Amino acid sequence: MDDLVMLVRLEPMPADADGSVSVRVHSPLGHVTARLEGDLEEADARHYVEWGVDEDVLWGRNVVPAAIAEPGVWADGGRIVLRGRLHLTEDGAATLEMGDAQILLDLGNTPPSGIDRTWVELGVAADSVSVWPYRL
Repeated sequence: MDDLVMLVRLEPMPADADGSVSVRVHSPLGHVTARLEGDLEEADARHYVEWGVDEDVLWGRNVVPAAIAEPGVWADGGRIVLRGRLHLTEDGAATLEMGDAQILLDLGNTPPSGIDRTWVELGVAADSVSVWPYRL
């Protein structure tokens, strides 16, 4: 199994004013509404999804240490919070290990030393989170 994906149930939502399509994502870690990247015709089902975040990680602004060491995802106002273990890569990027999934992230600033492999909460604009469903 691909280690970047998570099995979820997708529920189509009405199209946004700009025509983009969102789905309610029911995952083992929580439930959120995210942008759908893929075929709406197949959205109302269980799928493996790859998560996408179109917002840079800015330490101290949208990512902070987590109070508890367990993965999660939830909505908080107009934001989505993703809790997981942060892994820094050699090429200056990062991944967020969230249960069975790993979300690829871009770093917008230099994280503090000692942050690699720690539990964090990443809070991003709800419209910056997407899911890419596919079949394995």
